[in-house]
Amino acid sequence: MPELAEVETVRNTLKKQILKKRIDNIKILYPNMIESDVKEFSKILIGKTFIDILRKGKWLIFDLENYYLISHLRMEGKYFIKPIDEKIEKHEHVIFYLNDNTSLRYHDTRKFGRMRLLKKEDISKCEEINKLGLEPGDNNLTGKYLLEHFRNKKLPIKTVLLDQSIISGLGNIYVDEVLFKSNINPLKEANKITLDEANKICNSSKEIIKKAIECGGTTIRSYTSSLGVIGRYQDYLMVHKRENEKCNICLDTIKRIKVNGRSTYFCPTCQK
Repeated sequence: MPELAEVETVRNTLKKQILKKRIDNIKILYPNMIESDVKEFSKILIGKTFIDILRKGKWLIFDLENYYLISHLRMEGKYFIKPIDEKIEKHEHVIFYLNDNTSLRYHDTRKFGRMRLLKKEDISKCEEINKLGLEPGDNNLTGKYLLEHFRNKKLPIKTVLLDQSIISGLGNIYVDEVLFKSNINPLKEANKITLDEANKICNSSKEIIKKAIECGGTTIRSYTSSLGVIGRYQDYLMVHKRENEKCNICLDTIKRIKVNGRSTYFCPTCQK
């Protein structure tokens, strides 16, 4: 699924293609994707112009004058820019027709993605946005901050780092990579993490996400980007999806286990 780096790549790419363009019409083919009144959704947005695109965690936030359209890609969501008259594909569920004869199309094979329209003054009341934790690049993300959030958690550190209310934007791929770079076993209980280890998690998260954004995210079988962007960070993965391959550091064999139902990759030697 798309994680912070992939969503940031989508944001930056869309900003180059749709800003200052007006929505002339909307076609909603799967109404359940819209978490607002569908008729009001279309009525309000038609005639609005894309002013900016923001991001919080894995949420895209489209600035449309006095409204925000928030969008979560979930597992397989993608945006495409296509000519206005191009045939509608099977999994294109929401189509915004723009005033330059192009269309912004939301494509989602699993239909898990969601959109919601909010007045700008109501964004502060949006629970999904407000509950998100600090992002990897935030200066307030410190070892002490993590220890405070880990203190009462006996779950494996892998599971806890997937909690978006602690660090926002890290998903399965990057948590595996962060734990490897931090030399921490994914099964270690979060409340047993030391201050030194917590500082390593902070630093590793920042470095890995920065590099992943520079590379346009990670393109793997479970998530392929759109908009003509092919991520390159998969070329830098140290453990994720590398089961039975040799560790680049110690030459031990990378293992795959399940941690609370999530496939988890690690090196038994580097992450004792």
